[in-house]
Amino acid sequence: MTILTNDSDLTVLMRATRRLTAATMAFILISATAFAADSVKDLQKQQRKLQQDIENTNKMLKQTKKDENATLNKLQLISENIKTQKKLIHSLDNEIYVLDNEMNRLTGKRDSLQNVLETYKKDYAEMVNKSHFARIQQSPLLFLISSNSFNQLARRARYLQEFARFRQEQVKRIENTQSEIDIQNDLLRENKNGKQATLASRKREHENLRRDERKQQTMLDQLKSKEKDLSKKLQQQQKKAKNLNKKIDDIVRKQAAKTTKTGMTKEQKLVAGGFEANKGRLPFPVEKGIISGHFGKQQHPVYSQVTIDNKGIYIQTTAGAKARAVYKGEVTSCFMVANTYAVIIQHGNFRTVYSNLSKLQVKQGDKVEVKQVLGTIYTDAEQDQKTELYFQVYKDRDILNPELWITR
Repeated sequence: MTILTNDSDLTVLMRATRRLTAATMAFILISATAFAADSVKDLQKQQRKLQQDIENTNKMLKQTKKDENATLNKLQLISENIKTQKKLIHSLDNEIYVLDNEMNRLTGKRDSLQNVLETYKKDYAEMVNKSHFARIQQSPLLFLISSNSFNQLARRARYLQEFARFRQEQVKRIENTQSEIDIQNDLLRENKNGKQATLASRKREHENLRRDERKQQTMLDQLKSKEKDLSKKLQQQQKKAKNLNKKIDDIVRKQAAKTTKTGMTKEQKLVAGGFEANKGRLPFPVEKGIISGHFGKQQHPVYSQVTIDNKGIYIQTTAGAKARAVYKGEVTSCFMVANTYAVIIQHGNFRTVYSNLSKLQVKQGDKVEVKQVLGTIYTDAEQDQKTELYFQVYKDRDILNPELWITR
């Protein structure tokens, strides 16, 4: 009985198996796990920011008058919360979608690895149990001394070394594949737990949304029943805003005309260039707040027949909050209108205006830096304890939409 039918059979079998296992391992190790993890992290970062916005708005609501009476301020804050909650729910839906896809992918990869593992085990068992391989392992010395020539002896000695190394590699592949399966199972459990937590958050936010929508509708009905009184107050506010806008516009036009006449200095040109280059990235003029009044013409939130035309944006924040410069520049004007202060800062041929301040921390001629505190924002006891900054941006004599310049 011969120990090996043909020396070349062993060589062919070992080389073919090496190529097969190498190709299989290269295929199954391709993974999108890192991409999915990044997507979930980005969504969770977005959700944390939205939750902070909701907490900040709720803090403003707590600072309103401690009664159940409906006010425009309360309605506005609740409406803002509803918009933010809808964004948060949408983000949670996206996270659930990503997690579902990742769980499907992980399940598929785990099943593929399991199939590969079974194939490895089966091939290994067959290889070890084949008669000529079994005899090689049982009688390696007999395998060597039965050689017909010295060259055949040398080849068989090399086969024995390669066969031993090949067995070790196969065992290692089996162990590595099992480890990879364990990793996929851990990731799958982690994703399932994450999905359960996300679903719980989504349910909670839906309940909050429904609660606030009921409050919103109740307040809207109450305010519409007080239309006569509120219309009178609205006219007074619009008159006050018109006077403020006129004074600001007059001052800015005079300053812009002077700048045009004398020309900008080299430093002012650099500042103007930097300001313009940061369009859409300028910091918020308050540390925390919401845009409670957008730029331009828009419909009143309660009375559809009333149109509002804002020359800037209103940013509501918490009591005691500070206004801060959105870019470096020079304070060119500090003045008072209706018991509150306004500050104008020049940035080359650009100007920013910060109105409705109760206290100032700068004066005319001061050089200010980005985010430097300008003053405390006024809290109006007659307007449901509203703390609101009026913010404007000018280029030369033209008024611009501030929302296009500041970061959100």
